[in-house]
Amino acid sequence: MLSIAVVEDNDDLRAAILTALSGEGHHVVGFDCAEALAEHGRALRIDLVVVDLNLPGEDGISLTRRLRATDPDIGIIMMTARTRTDDKRIGYESGADIYLPKPVSLEELAAAILALSRRLRPMPAGPAGLTIDTGRLRLGGPEGTTPLSAPEAALLAAFARAQDHRLETWQIIEVLEQADRAPNRNALNVTISRLSAKLRQSGATSRPIRAIRNWGYQLCEPVILTF
Repeated sequence: MLSIAVVEDNDDLRAAILTALSGEGHHVVGFDCAEALAEHGRALRIDLVVVDLNLPGEDGISLTRRLRATDPDIGIIMMTARTRTDDKRIGYESGADIYLPKPVSLEELAAAILALSRRLRPMPAGPAGLTIDTGRLRLGGPEGTTPLSAPEAALLAAFARAQDHRLETWQIIEVLEQADRAPNRNALNVTISRLSAKLRQSGATSRPIRAIRNWGYQLCEPVILTF
C-alpha cells in the first residue's frame, strides 16, 4: 500500500482516481492545486504524487521540480493532454518518473503505480518472498506452505514467467485447458479467487491478483519458481 497524493483540478476526474486507487488498497488524498498540496500535504507522508500539468496557480512542471528537489525519492506520475515530444522531454527533465498522455484509463494509471511501487517499496528478497514448487504443487511464503491444485500451480507459474506478470484472458484459459480443466468464465473466476486466497494465506498482500478490465489479470507479487 502506498500513500498517494492526486493533484488534479478537474473535480470529477480527481474523484474517480481517488475511488479507483482506494479500491487498489492505497491511502489516497486529493488536491485541486499545487498550493493546496503545499499547505495540507506537509503533515502527510506521501510516497507518490499523481500530478496534472495544467493546474491553476503553480503548474505541474514547477510543482514536480519542487517535489523532486525536496524529496528525491518520491514517485511522480504526470498526467497531461500535452503529448508533443518536447513536452514529454520537459516533463521527464523536471523529475517525472512516468509521463502519461491524457486520456488515461484508470487501469493504465493503476498499472503505472504498480510498476513504480517496485522502486518505492521493493519486496524483500530471499525467504520472505513467495515460492512455487511446481513438482510438489506447493506455495511457500512467510506465513507457511499452502497446497496447490495442478491448474493453480500451472496458472501461477504462467503468471511468474509472463512479462510484468500479466496474462490475457485467453492465455489463462489456455493454461487451464492444458492442466486438464475445461474452463468457462465462472470456472476461471473461481480459480482466480481460490488462488488469490491461497496467496494471501501464504503471506501475500490483500490483493495479490488484480483484474485488468476487458483484458485479463496481473499477479502483483514477486514469486520464485522451483521444480
